Amino acid sequence: MLNLALRFRWFTLLGALVLLAGAGVLAARMGGEFLPRLGEGAIVGTSVRVAGVSVEEAAALNDRLEKLLLAGFPDEIANIWTRLGSADVATDPMGVELSDFFLALKPRAQWTKARTQAGLVEEMQKVFARVPGLRVAISQPIEMRMNELVAGIRSDIGIKIYGDDLEILRGLSDEVQRVLADIPGRGEVTGEQLVGQPVLQVRVDPRATERFGVPARNVLNVVEAVGSRKVGEIREGQRRFPLVVRLPDRQRTDPEALANTHIPTATGSVLPLKQLAQVVETEGPATINREWGRRRITVQCNVRGRDVGSFVAEAQDQIARRVKLPEGYQIEWGGQFENMQRANARLRFVVPLALALILALLYFSLGSMRDVLIVATGIPLGAIGGVAALWVRGMPFTVSAAIGFIALSGVAILNGLVLVTFIRQRLDAGRPLANAVREGCLVRLRPVLMTALVAAVGFIPMAVNVGIGGEVQRPLATVVIGGALSNTLLTLIVLPVLYCWFHPRQPAADGSS
Repeated sequence: MLNLALRFRWFTLLGALVLLAGAGVLAARMGGEFLPRLGEGAIVGTSVRVAGVSVEEAAALNDRLEKLLLAGFPDEIANIWTRLGSADVATDPMGVELSDFFLALKPRAQWTKARTQAGLVEEMQKVFARVPGLRVAISQPIEMRMNELVAGIRSDIGIKIYGDDLEILRGLSDEVQRVLADIPGRGEVTGEQLVGQPVLQVRVDPRATERFGVPARNVLNVVEAVGSRKVGEIREGQRRFPLVVRLPDRQRTDPEALANTHIPTATGSVLPLKQLAQVVETEGPATINREWGRRRITVQCNVRGRDVGSFVAEAQDQIARRVKLPEGYQIEWGGQFENMQRANARLRFVVPLALALILALLYFSLGSMRDVLIVATGIPLGAIGGVAALWVRGMPFTVSAAIGFIALSGVAILNGLVLVTFIRQRLDAGRPLANAVREGCLVRLRPVLMTALVAAVGFIPMAVNVGIGGEVQRPLATVVIGGALSNTLLTLIVLPVLYCWFHPRQPAADGSS
Protein backbone atom coordinates (compact mmCIF):
# COMPACT_ATOMS: atom_id res chain seq x y z
CA MET A 1 0.00 0.00 0.00
CA LEU A 2 2.80 2.42 0.89
CA ASN A 3 4.70 1.61 -2.31
CA LEU A 4 1.59 2.30 -4.39
CA ALA A 5 1.01 5.57 -2.56
CA LEU A 6 4.60 6.66 -3.16
CA ARG A 7 4.40 5.65 -6.81
CA PHE A 8 1.10 7.43 -7.52
CA ARG A 9 1.55 10.54 -5.40
CA TRP A 10 -0.95 12.69 -7.27
CA PHE A 11 -3.73 10.14 -6.84
CA THR A 12 -2.90 9.72 -3.15
CA LEU A 13 -3.06 13.44 -2.44
CA LEU A 14 -6.16 13.83 -4.60
CA GLY A 15 -7.90 11.05 -2.68
CA ALA A 16 -7.03 12.72 0.63
CA LEU A 17 -8.40 16.04 -0.65
CA VAL A 18 -11.62 14.34 -1.79
CA LEU A 19 -12.08 12.80 1.66
CA LEU A 20 -11.40 16.15 3.29
CA ALA A 21 -13.92 17.89 1.03
CA GLY A 22 -16.50 15.20 1.79
CA ALA A 23 -15.96 15.72 5.51
CA GLY A 24 -16.47 19.45 4.98
CA VAL A 25 -19.79 18.82 3.23
CA LEU A 26 -20.94 16.54 6.05
CA ALA A 27 -19.88 19.09 8.66
CA ALA A 28 -21.86 21.84 6.91
CA ARG A 29 -25.01 19.69 6.94
CA MET A 30 -24.54 18.33 10.44
CA GLY A 31 -26.20 21.11 12.40
CA GLY A 32 -25.23 22.17 15.88
CA GLU A 33 -26.32 22.49 19.49
CA PHE A 34 -24.87 24.05 22.62
CA LEU A 35 -24.88 20.80 24.60
CA PRO A 36 -26.70 17.49 24.06
CA ARG A 37 -29.99 17.15 25.88
CA LEU A 38 -29.35 15.36 29.17
CA GLY A 39 -31.69 12.66 30.44
CA GLU A 40 -32.35 13.88 33.99
CA GLY A 41 -34.84 11.17 34.89
CA ALA A 42 -37.50 13.82 35.54
CA ILE A 43 -39.83 16.05 33.55
CA VAL A 44 -41.14 19.52 34.32
CA GLY A 45 -44.02 21.13 32.49
CA THR A 46 -45.16 24.75 32.57
CA SER A 47 -48.92 24.99 32.15
CA VAL A 48 -50.52 28.22 30.95
CA ARG A 49 -54.18 29.00 31.60
CA VAL A 50 -56.44 31.94 30.87
CA ALA A 51 -55.36 35.12 32.63
CA GLY A 52 -57.49 36.11 35.59
CA VAL A 53 -58.23 32.57 36.74
CA SER A 54 -58.75 32.30 40.50
CA VAL A 55 -56.47 30.35 42.81
CA GLU A 56 -59.23 27.82 43.51
CA GLU A 57 -59.86 27.22 39.80
CA ALA A 58 -56.14 26.88 39.09
CA ALA A 59 -55.68 24.39 41.93
CA ALA A 60 -58.66 22.34 40.74
CA LEU A 61 -57.27 22.22 37.20
CA ASN A 62 -53.88 21.14 38.53
CA ASP A 63 -55.52 18.32 40.51
CA ARG A 64 -57.32 17.16 37.39
CA LEU A 65 -54.10 17.24 35.37
CA GLU A 66 -52.21 15.24 38.01
CA LYS A 67 -54.91 12.56 38.10
CA LEU A 68 -54.94 12.29 34.30
CA LEU A 69 -51.17 11.81 34.18
CA LEU A 70 -51.06 9.27 37.01
CA ALA A 71 -53.92 7.31 35.46
CA GLY A 72 -52.48 7.42 31.96
CA PHE A 73 -48.85 6.62 32.81
CA PRO A 74 -48.77 4.40 35.91
CA ASP A 75 -45.64 2.55 34.72
CA GLU A 76 -43.70 5.69 33.86
CA ILE A 77 -44.47 8.23 36.63
CA ALA A 78 -43.26 7.58 40.16
CA ASN A 79 -44.79 10.71 41.68
CA ILE A 80 -45.96 14.17 40.70
CA TRP A 81 -46.29 17.51 42.45
CA THR A 82 -47.25 21.01 41.32
CA ARG A 83 -46.12 24.53 42.17
CA LEU A 84 -48.77 27.20 41.67
CA GLY A 85 -47.82 30.87 41.51
CA SER A 86 -44.64 32.09 43.19
CA ALA A 87 -43.33 33.38 46.49
CA ASP A 88 -43.70 36.96 47.66
CA VAL A 89 -40.15 37.81 46.61
CA ALA A 90 -39.66 39.11 43.08
CA THR A 91 -36.85 36.77 42.03
CA ASP A 92 -39.16 34.42 40.11
CA PRO A 93 -42.49 36.14 39.40
CA MET A 94 -45.35 33.88 38.31
CA GLY A 95 -49.05 34.55 38.27
CA VAL A 96 -51.66 32.00 39.29
CA GLU A 97 -52.38 31.38 35.60
CA LEU A 98 -48.93 29.75 35.44
CA SER A 99 -47.88 26.61 37.27
CA ASP A 100 -45.04 24.10 37.11
CA PHE A 101 -45.68 20.39 37.58
CA PHE A 102 -42.76 18.06 38.27
CA LEU A 103 -42.75 14.38 37.28
CA ALA A 104 -40.29 11.92 38.83
CA LEU A 105 -39.94 9.04 36.39
CA LYS A 106 -39.53 5.36 37.14
CA PRO A 107 -36.58 3.37 35.68
CA ARG A 108 -36.86 3.16 31.91
CA ALA A 109 -36.98 -0.65 31.99
CA GLN A 110 -40.47 -0.42 33.56
CA TRP A 111 -41.93 1.85 30.88
CA THR A 112 -44.70 0.49 28.66
CA LYS A 113 -46.07 3.57 26.83
CA ALA A 114 -42.74 4.66 25.27
CA ARG A 115 -39.11 3.58 25.07
CA THR A 116 -37.55 7.05 25.05
CA GLN A 117 -38.23 10.25 26.97
CA ALA A 118 -39.05 12.08 23.73
CA GLY A 119 -41.68 9.44 22.93
CA LEU A 120 -43.08 9.74 26.45
CA VAL A 121 -43.43 13.51 26.04
CA GLU A 122 -45.36 13.00 22.79
CA GLU A 123 -47.79 10.66 24.54
CA MET A 124 -48.26 13.19 27.36
CA GLN A 125 -49.05 15.95 24.89
CA LYS A 126 -52.03 13.88 23.74
CA VAL A 127 -53.31 13.91 27.33
CA PHE A 128 -52.82 17.67 27.62
CA ALA A 129 -54.80 18.22 24.42
CA ARG A 130 -57.88 16.77 26.15
CA VAL A 131 -57.90 19.60 28.71
CA PRO A 132 -59.56 22.71 27.19
CA GLY A 133 -57.90 26.07 27.69
CA LEU A 134 -54.55 24.57 28.69
CA ARG A 135 -51.15 24.98 27.05
CA VAL A 136 -48.14 23.03 28.32
CA ALA A 137 -44.43 23.42 27.55
CA ILE A 138 -42.32 20.39 28.53
CA SER A 139 -38.70 20.53 29.68
CA GLN A 140 -36.51 19.08 32.44
CA PRO A 141 -35.86 20.62 35.88
CA ILE A 142 -32.15 21.42 35.55
CA GLU A 143 -32.44 22.24 31.85
CA MET A 144 -35.33 24.64 32.45
CA ARG A 145 -33.58 26.37 35.32
CA MET A 146 -30.34 26.77 33.35
CA ASN A 147 -32.22 28.21 30.36
CA GLU A 148 -34.02 30.61 32.67
CA LEU A 149 -30.87 31.73 34.47
CA VAL A 150 -28.73 32.14 31.35
CA ALA A 151 -31.23 33.44 28.79
CA GLY A 152 -34.31 34.40 30.82
CA ILE A 153 -36.58 31.88 29.10
CA ARG A 154 -37.71 28.36 29.94
CA SER A 155 -37.60 26.73 26.50
CA ASP A 156 -34.89 25.77 24.04
CA ILE A 157 -35.44 28.86 21.88
CA GLY A 158 -36.80 32.28 22.75
CA ILE A 159 -37.79 34.84 20.10
CA LYS A 160 -37.95 38.30 21.68
CA ILE A 161 -39.97 40.93 19.84
CA TYR A 162 -39.42 44.57 20.86
CA GLY A 163 -41.72 47.49 20.17
CA ASP A 164 -44.05 50.09 21.66
CA ASP A 165 -47.63 49.10 20.78
CA LEU A 166 -49.03 46.04 22.58
CA GLU A 167 -51.53 45.25 19.83
CA ILE A 168 -48.82 45.25 17.17
CA LEU A 169 -46.62 43.11 19.40
CA ARG A 170 -49.44 40.62 19.86
CA GLY A 171 -50.02 40.45 16.11
CA LEU A 172 -46.32 39.87 15.43
CA SER A 173 -46.25 37.18 18.12
CA ASP A 174 -49.16 35.36 16.47
CA GLU A 175 -47.43 35.54 13.08
CA VAL A 176 -44.18 34.15 14.49
CA GLN A 177 -46.05 31.29 16.17
CA ARG A 178 -47.76 30.39 12.89
CA VAL A 179 -44.40 30.34 11.10
CA LEU A 180 -42.81 28.12 13.75
CA ALA A 181 -45.74 25.70 13.59
CA ASP A 182 -44.87 24.91 9.95
CA ILE A 183 -41.18 24.09 10.57
CA PRO A 184 -40.24 20.41 11.02
CA GLY A 185 -38.81 19.58 14.42
CA ARG A 186 -40.68 22.19 16.42
CA GLY A 187 -42.03 21.14 19.79
CA GLU A 188 -44.32 23.18 22.01
CA VAL A 189 -44.74 26.79 20.87
CA THR A 190 -46.07 29.24 23.46
CA GLY A 191 -46.42 33.00 23.56
CA GLU A 192 -46.95 35.40 26.42
CA GLN A 193 -50.52 36.37 27.28
CA LEU A 194 -50.83 40.08 26.67
CA VAL A 195 -54.60 40.33 27.19
CA GLY A 196 -57.26 38.45 29.07
CA GLN A 197 -57.02 40.05 32.51
CA PRO A 198 -60.57 41.02 33.66
CA VAL A 199 -60.71 44.73 34.44
CA LEU A 200 -63.49 46.93 35.86
CA GLN A 201 -63.38 50.45 34.47
CA VAL A 202 -65.25 53.27 36.23
CA ARG A 203 -65.75 56.23 33.90
CA VAL A 204 -66.95 59.29 35.81
CA ASP A 205 -69.56 61.42 33.99
CA PRO A 206 -68.64 65.10 34.60
CA ARG A 207 -72.14 66.31 33.67
CA ALA A 208 -73.80 63.97 36.16
CA THR A 209 -71.48 64.95 39.02
CA GLU A 210 -72.08 68.63 38.28
CA ARG A 211 -75.86 68.16 38.06
CA PHE A 212 -76.07 66.34 41.41
CA GLY A 213 -73.44 68.49 43.09
CA VAL A 214 -71.09 65.61 43.85
CA PRO A 215 -67.36 66.33 43.64
CA ALA A 216 -65.57 63.90 41.34
CA ARG A 217 -63.11 63.26 44.17
CA ASN A 218 -65.87 61.67 46.26
CA VAL A 219 -66.57 59.20 43.46
CA LEU A 220 -62.89 58.37 43.04
CA ASN A 221 -62.43 57.83 46.78
CA VAL A 222 -65.12 55.16 46.75
CA VAL A 223 -63.65 53.56 43.63
CA GLU A 224 -60.21 53.57 45.24
CA ALA A 225 -61.69 51.55 48.11
CA VAL A 226 -62.29 48.67 45.69
CA GLY A 227 -58.61 47.86 46.10
CA SER A 228 -57.80 49.55 49.37
CA ARG A 229 -57.53 53.14 50.56
CA LYS A 230 -55.41 54.35 53.42
CA VAL A 231 -57.44 56.67 55.64
CA GLY A 232 -55.29 56.94 58.72
CA GLU A 233 -52.69 55.40 61.00
CA ILE A 234 -52.83 53.53 64.31
CA ARG A 235 -50.00 53.81 66.84
CA GLU A 236 -49.14 51.31 69.53
CA GLY A 237 -46.12 52.63 71.34
CA GLN A 238 -43.33 52.91 68.79
CA ARG A 239 -45.15 50.79 66.23
CA ARG A 240 -47.37 52.23 63.53
CA PHE A 241 -50.00 50.43 61.48
CA PRO A 242 -51.86 51.82 58.45
CA LEU A 243 -55.64 52.03 58.72
CA VAL A 244 -57.04 50.78 55.40
CA VAL A 245 -60.63 50.83 54.17
CA ARG A 246 -61.79 48.33 51.56
CA LEU A 247 -65.22 47.53 50.15
CA PRO A 248 -66.78 44.13 50.92
CA ASP A 249 -65.82 41.29 48.60
CA ARG A 250 -69.30 41.17 47.07
CA GLN A 251 -69.01 44.75 45.84
CA ARG A 252 -65.43 44.25 44.66
CA THR A 253 -66.16 41.24 42.44
CA ASP A 254 -69.69 41.94 41.19
CA PRO A 255 -69.96 44.83 38.69
CA GLU A 256 -73.69 45.26 39.42
CA ALA A 257 -73.08 45.49 43.17
CA LEU A 258 -70.30 48.01 42.58
CA ALA A 259 -72.60 50.08 40.37
CA ASN A 260 -75.12 50.28 43.24
CA THR A 261 -72.53 51.48 45.78
CA HIS A 262 -73.75 54.64 47.54
CA ILE A 263 -71.92 57.91 46.95
CA PRO A 264 -72.51 60.78 49.44
CA THR A 265 -73.61 64.12 48.02
CA ALA A 266 -73.07 67.66 49.32
CA THR A 267 -76.63 67.74 50.75
CA GLY A 268 -76.09 64.61 52.85
CA SER A 269 -78.08 62.27 50.62
CA VAL A 270 -76.62 59.32 48.72
CA LEU A 271 -76.73 58.28 45.08
CA PRO A 272 -75.81 54.98 43.42
CA LEU A 273 -72.52 55.01 41.57
CA LYS A 274 -74.21 54.10 38.27
CA GLN A 275 -75.95 57.52 38.21
CA LEU A 276 -72.59 59.30 38.38
CA ALA A 277 -70.34 57.00 36.33
CA GLN A 278 -70.27 54.07 33.95
CA VAL A 279 -69.06 50.72 35.33
CA VAL A 280 -67.69 48.70 32.40
CA GLU A 281 -66.28 45.18 32.55
CA THR A 282 -63.52 44.72 29.97
CA GLU A 283 -60.18 43.01 29.40
CA GLY A 284 -56.81 44.58 30.05
CA PRO A 285 -53.17 43.57 29.66
CA ALA A 286 -52.28 40.45 31.62
CA THR A 287 -48.55 41.25 31.63
CA ILE A 288 -46.40 44.05 30.25
CA ASN A 289 -42.75 43.03 30.10
CA ARG A 290 -39.92 45.42 29.45
CA GLU A 291 -36.28 44.90 28.59
CA TRP A 292 -33.73 47.66 28.06
CA GLY A 293 -36.50 50.22 28.48
CA ARG A 294 -38.68 48.81 25.68
CA ARG A 295 -41.82 46.71 25.69
CA ARG A 296 -41.12 43.09 24.85
CA ILE A 297 -43.05 39.93 24.11
CA THR A 298 -41.39 36.51 23.92
CA VAL A 299 -42.35 33.48 21.84
CA GLN A 300 -40.87 30.29 23.29
CA CYS A 301 -40.32 27.07 21.37
CA ASN A 302 -38.88 23.64 22.15
CA VAL A 303 -37.08 21.52 19.55
CA ARG A 304 -37.90 17.82 19.19
CA GLY A 305 -35.98 15.34 17.02
CA ARG A 306 -33.74 17.95 15.42
CA ASP A 307 -30.65 19.97 16.31
CA VAL A 308 -31.16 23.53 17.47
CA GLY A 309 -28.71 25.07 14.99
CA SER A 310 -30.43 23.91 11.79
CA PHE A 311 -33.89 24.59 13.27
CA VAL A 312 -32.97 28.19 14.11
CA ALA A 313 -31.36 28.71 10.70
CA GLU A 314 -34.56 27.61 8.94
CA ALA A 315 -36.77 29.54 11.36
CA GLN A 316 -34.79 32.74 10.85
CA ASP A 317 -35.10 32.39 7.09
CA GLN A 318 -38.85 31.71 7.23
CA ILE A 319 -39.57 34.56 9.67
CA ALA A 320 -37.49 37.02 7.63
CA ARG A 321 -39.55 36.17 4.52
CA ARG A 322 -43.03 35.85 6.04
CA VAL A 323 -43.10 38.34 8.94
CA LYS A 324 -42.87 42.03 8.06
CA LEU A 325 -41.64 44.13 10.97
CA PRO A 326 -42.94 47.71 11.23
CA GLU A 327 -40.45 50.49 11.69
CA GLY A 328 -39.13 50.59 15.25
CA TYR A 329 -39.74 46.88 15.92
CA GLN A 330 -37.02 44.23 16.06
CA ILE A 331 -36.50 40.53 16.79
CA GLU A 332 -33.76 38.92 18.88
CA TRP A 333 -33.05 35.20 19.35
CA GLY A 334 -32.16 33.67 22.70
CA GLY A 335 -32.01 30.37 24.56
CA GLN A 336 -29.71 27.51 23.64
CA PHE A 337 -29.02 29.13 20.27
CA GLU A 338 -27.62 32.17 22.07
CA ASN A 339 -25.46 29.92 24.27
CA MET A 340 -24.22 28.05 21.18
CA GLN A 341 -23.24 31.32 19.50
CA ARG A 342 -21.29 32.40 22.57
CA ALA A 343 -19.53 29.03 22.75
CA ASN A 344 -18.67 29.14 19.04
CA ALA A 345 -17.27 32.65 19.44
CA ARG A 346 -15.01 31.46 22.25
CA LEU A 347 -13.94 28.39 20.25
CA ARG A 348 -13.05 30.60 17.28
CA PHE A 349 -10.58 32.31 19.60
CA VAL A 350 -9.35 29.33 21.63
CA VAL A 351 -8.81 26.79 18.82
CA PRO A 352 -6.53 28.98 16.64
CA LEU A 353 -4.60 30.00 19.74
CA ALA A 354 -4.10 26.37 20.76
CA LEU A 355 -3.01 25.42 17.23
CA ALA A 356 -0.59 28.34 17.12
CA LEU A 357 1.01 27.22 20.38
CA ILE A 358 1.28 23.64 19.09
CA LEU A 359 2.90 24.80 15.85
CA ALA A 360 5.32 26.98 17.79
CA LEU A 361 6.38 24.05 19.97
CA LEU A 362 6.80 21.88 16.87
CA TYR A 363 8.99 24.51 15.26
CA PHE A 364 11.21 24.67 18.32
CA SER A 365 11.49 20.88 18.18
CA LEU A 366 11.99 20.38 14.43
CA GLY A 367 13.55 23.67 13.38
CA SER A 368 11.86 23.52 9.98
CA MET A 369 8.57 25.17 9.14
CA ARG A 370 8.19 22.79 6.21
CA ASP A 371 8.32 19.76 8.52
CA VAL A 372 5.99 21.50 10.99
CA LEU A 373 3.34 21.94 8.30
CA ILE A 374 3.75 18.32 7.20
CA VAL A 375 3.18 17.13 10.77
CA ALA A 376 0.20 19.49 11.12
CA THR A 377 -1.57 17.82 8.19
CA GLY A 378 -2.49 15.08 10.65
CA ILE A 379 -5.11 17.40 12.18
CA PRO A 380 -7.40 17.60 9.10
CA LEU A 381 -6.74 13.91 8.42
CA GLY A 382 -8.03 13.11 11.90
CA ALA A 383 -10.97 15.50 11.49
CA ILE A 384 -12.16 13.40 8.54
CA GLY A 385 -12.80 10.42 10.80
CA GLY A 386 -14.25 12.55 13.59
CA VAL A 387 -16.83 14.15 11.31
CA ALA A 388 -17.66 10.82 9.68
CA ALA A 389 -18.16 9.16 13.08
CA LEU A 390 -20.55 11.93 14.20
CA TRP A 391 -22.50 11.61 10.96
CA VAL A 392 -22.77 7.82 11.24
CA ARG A 393 -24.13 8.09 14.79
CA GLY A 394 -26.50 10.93 13.89
CA MET A 395 -24.97 13.43 16.32
CA PRO A 396 -24.86 17.20 15.74
CA PHE A 397 -21.83 19.37 16.46
CA THR A 398 -21.78 20.40 20.13
CA VAL A 399 -19.33 21.87 22.59
CA SER A 400 -18.43 18.39 23.80
CA ALA A 401 -17.68 17.35 20.19
CA ALA A 402 -15.49 20.43 19.81
CA ILE A 403 -13.53 19.38 22.89
CA GLY A 404 -13.12 15.97 21.26
CA PHE A 405 -11.61 17.58 18.15
CA ILE A 406 -9.18 19.54 20.32
CA ALA A 407 -8.11 16.33 22.08
CA LEU A 408 -7.86 14.57 18.73
CA SER A 409 -5.44 17.19 17.42
CA GLY A 410 -2.95 16.15 20.10
CA VAL A 411 -3.09 12.51 19.00
CA ALA A 412 -2.73 13.52 15.34
CA ILE A 413 0.27 15.75 16.03
CA LEU A 414 1.94 13.03 18.09
CA ASN A 415 1.61 10.42 15.33
CA GLY A 416 3.05 12.74 12.71
CA LEU A 417 5.87 13.84 14.99
CA VAL A 418 6.88 10.24 15.65
CA LEU A 419 7.13 9.51 11.92
CA VAL A 420 8.88 12.72 10.86
CA THR A 421 11.42 12.52 13.68
CA PHE A 422 12.44 8.98 12.75
CA ILE A 423 12.61 9.79 9.02
CA ARG A 424 14.94 12.70 9.78
CA GLN A 425 17.10 10.44 11.93
CA ARG A 426 17.47 7.95 9.07
CA LEU A 427 18.31 10.76 6.66
CA ASP A 428 20.98 12.03 9.03
CA ALA A 429 22.37 8.49 9.11
CA GLY A 430 22.84 8.66 5.34
CA ARG A 431 19.88 6.67 4.15
CA PRO A 432 18.24 7.64 0.82
CA LEU A 433 14.97 9.55 1.10
CA ALA A 434 12.73 6.75 -0.18
CA ASN A 435 14.38 4.17 2.05
CA ALA A 436 14.23 6.47 5.07
CA VAL A 437 10.51 7.05 4.51
CA ARG A 438 9.78 3.33 4.16
CA GLU A 439 11.84 2.45 7.23
CA GLY A 440 10.11 5.18 9.21
CA CYS A 441 6.66 3.81 8.40
CA LEU A 442 7.66 0.21 9.15
CA VAL A 443 9.67 0.80 12.32
CA ARG A 444 7.30 3.38 13.78
CA LEU A 445 4.16 1.46 12.84
CA ARG A 446 3.87 -0.09 16.29
CA PRO A 447 4.19 3.21 18.27
CA VAL A 448 1.68 4.90 15.96
CA LEU A 449 -0.80 2.04 16.31
CA MET A 450 -0.34 1.95 20.08
CA THR A 451 -1.05 5.69 20.34
CA ALA A 452 -4.20 5.38 18.24
CA LEU A 453 -5.47 2.22 19.92
CA VAL A 454 -4.96 3.61 23.42
CA ALA A 455 -7.06 6.65 22.50
CA ALA A 456 -9.71 4.66 20.62
CA VAL A 457 -10.10 1.76 23.06
CA GLY A 458 -9.91 4.03 26.09
CA PHE A 459 -12.89 6.07 24.90
CA ILE A 460 -15.12 3.11 24.00
CA PRO A 461 -16.84 3.03 27.46
CA MET A 462 -17.72 6.71 27.07
CA ALA A 463 -18.93 6.18 23.50
CA VAL A 464 -21.48 3.54 24.55
CA ASN A 465 -22.42 5.03 27.92
CA VAL A 466 -26.20 5.22 28.38
CA GLY A 467 -26.15 6.30 32.03
CA ILE A 468 -26.49 9.75 33.53
CA GLY A 469 -24.20 12.18 31.71
CA GLY A 470 -23.70 9.84 28.76
CA GLU A 471 -25.29 12.37 26.39
CA VAL A 472 -22.31 14.70 26.92
CA GLN A 473 -19.66 11.98 26.87
CA ARG A 474 -20.75 10.20 23.69
CA PRO A 475 -19.98 13.01 21.17
CA LEU A 476 -16.52 13.59 22.66
CA ALA A 477 -15.64 9.88 22.60
CA THR A 478 -17.10 9.40 19.11
CA VAL A 479 -14.92 12.16 17.67
CA VAL A 480 -11.74 10.83 19.30
CA ILE A 481 -12.35 7.21 18.22
CA GLY A 482 -13.25 8.03 14.62
CA GLY A 483 -10.50 10.61 14.29
CA ALA A 484 -7.82 8.37 15.79
CA LEU A 485 -8.62 5.59 13.32
CA SER A 486 -8.68 7.84 10.24
CA ASN A 487 -5.57 9.74 11.34
CA THR A 488 -3.60 6.54 11.84
CA LEU A 489 -4.55 5.11 8.47
CA LEU A 490 -4.09 8.30 6.47
CA THR A 491 -0.97 9.45 8.31
CA LEU A 492 0.87 6.24 7.40
CA ILE A 493 -0.01 6.83 3.73
CA VAL A 494 -0.37 10.57 3.13
CA LEU A 495 2.41 11.89 5.37
CA PRO A 496 5.19 9.85 3.64
CA VAL A 497 3.93 11.09 0.27
CA LEU A 498 3.98 14.70 1.48
CA TYR A 499 7.44 14.29 2.94
CA CYS A 500 8.82 12.90 -0.32
CA TRP A 501 6.98 15.58 -2.29
CA PHE A 502 8.23 18.60 -0.39
CA HIS A 503 11.80 17.45 0.24
CA PRO A 504 14.41 17.41 -2.53
CA ARG A 505 16.29 14.26 -3.30
CA GLN A 506 19.06 13.72 -0.80
CA PRO A 507 22.17 11.67 -1.67
CA ALA A 508 23.02 8.57 0.29
CA ALA A 509 26.28 8.15 2.18
CA ASP A 510 28.00 6.45 -0.82
CA GLY A 511 27.02 9.28 -3.13
CA SER A 512 24.24 7.43 -4.97
CA SER A 513 20.83 9.03 -5.18
